[in-house]
Amino acid sequence: MLRERVFNTSTRLFTSCTAAFAAVIAFCALMPEASAVHLNNHVVSLLGKYLCFALLALSIDLVWGYLGILSLGHGAFFGMGGYVMGMYLMREIGNRGMYANAELPDFMVFLNWKELPWYWTGSDSFPFVCLLIVAVPGLAAFVFGLPAFRSRVSGVYLSIITQAMTFALMLAFFRNEMGFGGNNGLTDFKSLLGADIHSQGMVVTLFALSALALIMAYLVCRVITTSRLGRVFIAVRDAESRARFIGYRVEYVKLAAFVLSACIAGIGGALYVPQVGIINPGVFSPLFSVEMVVCVALGGRGRLYGAVIGALAVNFIKTWFTTAFPDIWLFFLGALFVLVTLFLPEGLAGLPTALRRRLQGKTP
Repeated sequence: MLRERVFNTSTRLFTSCTAAFAAVIAFCALMPEASAVHLNNHVVSLLGKYLCFALLALSIDLVWGYLGILSLGHGAFFGMGGYVMGMYLMREIGNRGMYANAELPDFMVFLNWKELPWYWTGSDSFPFVCLLIVAVPGLAAFVFGLPAFRSRVSGVYLSIITQAMTFALMLAFFRNEMGFGGNNGLTDFKSLLGADIHSQGMVVTLFALSALALIMAYLVCRVITTSRLGRVFIAVRDAESRARFIGYRVEYVKLAAFVLSACIAGIGGALYVPQVGIINPGVFSPLFSVEMVVCVALGGRGRLYGAVIGALAVNFIKTWFTTAFPDIWLFFLGALFVLVTLFLPEGLAGLPTALRRRLQGKTP
């Protein structure tokens, strides 16, 4: 029964469409440059970036759509995963940097650092870095969430303190003393696991890994939300006091979902960095987190695939609008959010249902 609920029509459609999309993009990218269907590395990396944002949106929908936890600071977990990957990529540069220092990144040499900070220990080991990509955001979510949920902080108050968290991290990472490149962040990456990070093969591989990570994260979230635990999530969202009264430890339910969502966001950030080529404190900006929340709302929260649709749609539109009409992009995003909220309260994912109701003459 659980398997039937997990692999329903929407899940099969989502996984098959995502896999087909990744296969088509990879095929076009590997075609000769003279081919009419060839896609250059820039376009493939841009699409990979969209998939990373979709991972972040999915992580937000897990806690907001199913538990009612509106986090306005999930960009912080995305950034943590990104910085962990950026540290590894900086160590991979070695003596190929401007200052030819095999141990210290160029920005540390420029700032007269004599040795690596202790928290850079192990950043040259890829397996250890893969562990940290999940562990660092997860631990941060645990440390933040445990006292917050135990104190029964919820609603707008929780949203405010999540936003304060990411804003504080942004201010901290802007400081050169933090050892993460300050305002410039980490950049000028050259290789990943010894392979040229700008090569066609690596670009396609990173894109494919982003698509695979999105599918796997979706399936994990789908398994959880269709299980008994998922029903507890919804009970906590809709009637927290009743769930607490009948014996559920609501704070631990919220904490478990919050930590898992942070881990998913961290994976998205780690895949984002090598495709974009930079990670800086701007990723901790509260505006970035709010923008991703808007993506989830536009796509349709509480559906999982709706968050992915919203992230892809908004970023596609953003890419075009910021090029054609850069001065009015934010006005357009706000107007789009208002229109969808008024006329499509279930988001873009609810559009087929809304059309079917209208055709049947039923009120929404």
